[in-house]
Amino acid sequence: MKPISEAQIAGPGLAAVEVVADDDKTATAAAQAVCALWWSSGPSQPWRIPGEPGVRVRAYVDIRRAPDGTPAT
Repeated sequence: MKPISEAQIAGPGLAAVEVVADDDKTATAAAQAVCALWWSSGPSQPWRIPGEPGVRVRAYVDIRRAPDGTPAT
């Protein structure tokens, strides 16, 4: 997976969330739970970094918006 760019988190309320877990299913489920809280990219495809434990899933979120894209209250 590509590194996080400044454009993807270039402002208040924008964040990149990376989940690391033992297996694909757990990592994806955890990322989906985070994505259910705010407007998001949805979970990425799982990937591994050679020599490091676990599988990773990333999502980009905008905590200023609800999951449907409307302003968060």
